[in-house]
Amino acid sequence: MNKSADSMANSVQDNDAFEYAARGGHFVSGLLNVLIGYIAVRLAFGGSGNADQSGALAALAAQPGGKIALWIAVVAFVALALWRILEAIVGKKSDSDAGSALDRAKAVALAVVYLAFAFSTYGFATGSGEDSGKQNAGYSARLMESGGGKFVLIVVGLIVIGVGGYHIYKGVSKGFLDDLKGHQSGAVVKLGMTGYAAKGAALVGAGILVGVAVLQSDPSKASGIDAAVKTLGAQPYGRVLLILAGVGIGLYGLYAFVLARRARM
Repeated sequence: MNKSADSMANSVQDNDAFEYAARGGHFVSGLLNVLIGYIAVRLAFGGSGNADQSGALAALAAQPGGKIALWIAVVAFVALALWRILEAIVGKKSDSDAGSALDRAKAVALAVVYLAFAFSTYGFATGSGEDSGKQNAGYSARLMESGGGKFVLIVVGLIVIGVGGYHIYKGVSKGFLDDLKGHQSGAVVKLGMTGYAAKGAALVGAGILVGVAVLQSDPSKASGIDAAVKTLGAQPYGRVLLILAGVGIGLYGLYAFVLARRARM
């Protein structure tokens, strides 16, 4: 990158309004995870709903002022995605160097994730949002029609398991503290450890179910975190497991609120 473009990217990062909007993406992510956790706990007591992002977005859309909140969420997710793209180009604003190739790759991956979040949220804001579980099952059914498609699904499942495992490792090793600025209280440390481990376990479960879906030729099992949570509920002591999963995912959401305020941007 030439110096003028580099300087322009740095000046954009120095815009306070842009940084606040990007931090808002963390806050919205936290809110959605709290809602997912709440839905999971509600399922434990016989309630209904989808314990995934689409379920959380639908619940938010149904509240007074929900559509306005969704549009704000779209802007916040897009801002955070653009911030990650800038990090991939010039590094973190809080760092003196551009970061390693791995740091840049992570920033690109996160940008893709937040753009996907923004797209999903846009769908619910415009009234065209769809159940992500049914979408995933539909995509899986089409991929299962060929050997190549089944291979792709297995790879996707392994990637999801890897991401989940990384979440668990990041929680247990307290690696998430590197994402925060300043000294953190014991409460924040426990929140991050529990939240990351719970979110990671849910992702690992979702990834495993993708593999099970391929082996059993049952695309309904490859429908994401909602399927993983509901599979937990079908086990012995399922109510307890659902409550633990819901509380854990909710704690991950609360950690995201901390991230919105204290993240190293």
